[in-house]
Amino acid sequence: MSAADVNVTRFVLETVAAEIVEKETYFGDLDAVVGDGDFGFSLARGFEKVLEDLPDYPTQSVAAMIQAAAMTISSRVGGTSGPIWGTGFLRAAMTAKTAESLDGATVVSMLRAAAEGIQARGKAELGDKTLLDALVPATDALEEAVAAGADSSAAVQRFAQEMRAAAERTTQLQARRGRASYSGERSIGSPDAGAVALAVLAERVADRWPERQGGDASPRKE
Repeated sequence: MSAADVNVTRFVLETVAAEIVEKETYFGDLDAVVGDGDFGFSLARGFEKVLEDLPDYPTQSVAAMIQAAAMTISSRVGGTSGPIWGTGFLRAAMTAKTAESLDGATVVSMLRAAAEGIQARGKAELGDKTLLDALVPATDALEEAVAAGADSSAAVQRFAQEMRAAAERTTQLQARRGRASYSGERSIGSPDAGAVALAVLAERVADRWPERQGGDASPRKE
């Protein structure tokens, strides 16, 4: 992959990490509705370390940079979120290793791999009211946008829009994984904290997309 691809990857990692730290209280409040409320704290402690270490992450490839982030996340994010988010990033990095460029098809493949890794690690299925219920539909929407020839800005916006819509739809679901599942039917009526977090992050990346360095390298189909 090119230096432009690495720059875009660094931009996305920095944007996501900074937003997680900024939204620590908000994410914790979301989780506290039917969970233990530590989601925001756990994520922020890991991603503030990502922000700190990002200048020292390897730059020889997209895969190496994301893998470094995965290692930080796995070791620094507490609770169940560390293994789940760390696995997602690691699976994305593994997929990036075999790609020649960070085009739309590659980004979709990375997101699919991340979702599959999260599903296997957390033993969750679609409909269990987890972040997968936002990530998978949003990836589907991104794939459709790429196939239709959308440029990167339009594709990223479509991804964020569907991530938000899918996150809101989790309100109608009953939690069947994690601490929220202990609440049973009481979990119906509030959205999944992880799904909403992904929506917030996708929207922030979309808002900042024009600021990136590296041109239109991602995620348009070549």
